[in-house]
Amino acid sequence: MALMITDECINCDVCEPECPNQAISMGPDYYQINPALCTECVGHFETSQCVEVCPVECIPLDPEHKESQDELLQKYYKLTGNLP
Repeated sequence: MALMITDECINCDVCEPECPNQAISMGPDYYQINPALCTECVGHFETSQCVEVCPVECIPLDPEHKESQDELLQKYYKLTGNLP
């Protein structure tokens, strides 16, 4: 699954620079995650970096963008060009 940022976001700016896929950007009211770019850091890190640094824990899985670990890894390969 891709991740999402809820309206509990306090716009602290710590998540955006942590994203290796540049999936996080400022939305109209708070930060948002582009599900087409989010791999939950699969291929880059063991854990989702934005979740690790978020001080208010407002970054859950996005139920509207369900993806398996394999699908996330395939998306990582497509986005980065790093093939196995």
